[in-house]
Amino acid sequence: MTERRYDPELAPLIATLPTGADWSDMTSARAQMDEMLVAMGSPEDPEGVVYEDRQIPGPAGAPEVRVRIYRPESAEGTLPAALHIHGGGFCVGSIETEHLAGCRAALDARAVVVSVDYRLAPEHPFPAGIEDCYAALVWMSGAAEELGLDPARVAVMGGSAGGGLAAGVALLARDRGGPALCFQVLNIPELDDRLDTPSMRAFEDTPLWNRPNAVQSWRHYLGPGHRGEVSPYAAPARAKDLSGLPPAYVSTMEYDPLRDEGLVYAMRLLEHGVSVELHQFPGTFHGSALFAHAEVSRRASDEMMQALRRELWR
Repeated sequence: MTERRYDPELAPLIATLPTGADWSDMTSARAQMDEMLVAMGSPEDPEGVVYEDRQIPGPAGAPEVRVRIYRPESAEGTLPAALHIHGGGFCVGSIETEHLAGCRAALDARAVVVSVDYRLAPEHPFPAGIEDCYAALVWMSGAAEELGLDPARVAVMGGSAGGGLAAGVALLARDRGGPALCFQVLNIPELDDRLDTPSMRAFEDTPLWNRPNAVQSWRHYLGPGHRGEVSPYAAPARAKDLSGLPPAYVSTMEYDPLRDEGLVYAMRLLEHGVSVELHQFPGTFHGSALFAHAEVSRRASDEMMQALRRELWR
């Protein structure tokens, strides 16, 4: 096997990081994630952002959805906005686990950010999660005046499974004639249930995310005993037509099993006439942007936020 050349600032972490929880046991997997976040510490909220939680209408026949709304404290007037979708393999995570990401997006992009606490698999398999996210987008558009946001300048963004859900929301909005999106941020996105790219086949033991985790993630998300055709709204890599979608920022990490599905999706967007900014970060792994002491991690986060702000204020 080719030697993995991890970034020098990240390499010392590798031996200390789990290759992933046992995703066949979601109680254990969620507990391990909580333990890791506690070990990393809980930085104080950055100054200059205000936020509130609300319950909003969910999809037809489904429960209400909790959202957290962020806004730069000093901002006045109407702002652009972003729907923020947390990651976690469709099965773990919440608006709490990515609270600082919501704060940063509001501050760096100078925007209203709505973070959605969608239902998780396996208790709620597809389409529960993405329908919750789409319901939040529809609510944002309808409440634009109250929220002080411009419905013509709304982006969708997410990382990992959140990136896959963001891509799915963009497809849904196009196909349902829903609220227009001006941009999509797909950060290390989980897009393809077929699990057959070179990176997915190669990375069985990479830190924080690997092929065994991905296999279980898709099993949980698609539902027990799933057979037959998989919806492109669940796995956007399966979408045959990507035309008419909003411009995209796509980022991938070198030693991430999700790397190639992100690269291929970006190239297919380009083939279908969608403008794309694509960044592939060397020496990195899935989730390495969490470790902000590394220059490559800071660059990955900064460049994503710069792209979001540029597009929202275009």
